[in-house]
Amino acid sequence: MCSHQTLCPSADSKAPHIVSAHPEQGWNLLCNGAIVFDDSGELLPDGSVVAPHRVFAERLAVAA
Repeated sequence: MCSHQTLCPSADSKAPHIVSAHPEQGWNLLCNGAIVFDDSGELLPDGSVVAPHRVFAERLAVAA
């Protein structure tokens, strides 16, 4: 499933790459088995969930 030459990075690593993209449905499957959603939420291979953590536009700082 994974084309990494060494072992695939762990689910908490920032290195895994997308192996199956589904932008029309709002999610991508990573090579380590994690599913990441467009709202920044994640479903990890062990079944645990990372809640969405995106910053909404009204909370972004704007340079004056």
